[in-house]
Amino acid sequence: MLSSRLIPVTSLERNEVYLEDAYTSKEVELMDTGLNNRHVLITGASGGIGFESARVFLEEGARVSATYNTNIRGLKELEPKWSDQLSTYQVDIRDEGQVKELFVQANDRFGRVDILIANAGIANHEGRAVHDMSLEQWHLTMSVNLTGTFLCAKHFFGNLKTHPDESASLILIGSTAGFFGEAWYCDYSASKAAMHGIMMSLKNEIVHLAPRGRVNLVNPGWTSTPMAEDALNDKETLRKILQTIPMRKVALPEDIAQTILYLASDRLSGHVSGLTINVAGGMEGRVLYSQDELDLE
Repeated sequence: MLSSRLIPVTSLERNEVYLEDAYTSKEVELMDTGLNNRHVLITGASGGIGFESARVFLEEGARVSATYNTNIRGLKELEPKWSDQLSTYQVDIRDEGQVKELFVQANDRFGRVDILIANAGIANHEGRAVHDMSLEQWHLTMSVNLTGTFLCAKHFFGNLKTHPDESASLILIGSTAGFFGEAWYCDYSASKAAMHGIMMSLKNEIVHLAPRGRVNLVNPGWTSTPMAEDALNDKETLRKILQTIPMRKVALPEDIAQTILYLASDRLSGHVSGLTINVAGGMEGRVLYSQDELDLE
């Protein structure tokens, strides 16, 4: 059912404005996403993109199983309001036993997991040249970003086999670092580049378990999250970043979450599978603006 209310559009400065129907001056109608009562499992949901995704799915009426690694952070704020729709789980996605048990508990609480948002990931805050990078750092990044994603996808697909239905959706969260590369962060870039290969393979597997099943990939660009906080707080680094983005702004977590929401909805994107969406303000890996053309104040 369509509902009517004013739609807040959040800018980088988080000022709220409201859109009106240009022809009738009436409130804009929101489209029904069809996500009400769908069960969504989101990994790495305690902050940033994962947290914002949990919030927007809850607002759509979805039942959300949200994982965190060490600190529940923002999820605790959501629990009182959404106690009937939200379950939180502390999970190390590198541990197959924990991932397997996660799906058992999630199924027991909300029924079959219909949608998996494989969002959990890490990045070293201090860049290192490849000749200075330790094998330990390489293994840690790969174990979380690549092996952890593999384990979540593996048990999601196993769950689809045990609980068959017509549709299902896996949304992988990569990065533009996996698309353009990122000097000093080859471990992170490599782990995120691998998401494309996983997506292109699993889109052809999921339909054998759910005939209308879909797999897609979202590559966020520079986004205002705790992971990027240090870089974005440095004015010179921010200037260099904005020189490569046509829209001359950094994304907010809700920019990414709304794209994820679109891909999760069978109603909005039911014939979309095998797609990579870069949510990066048009960034294409080259300098577009001189420093004089940017205003950081």
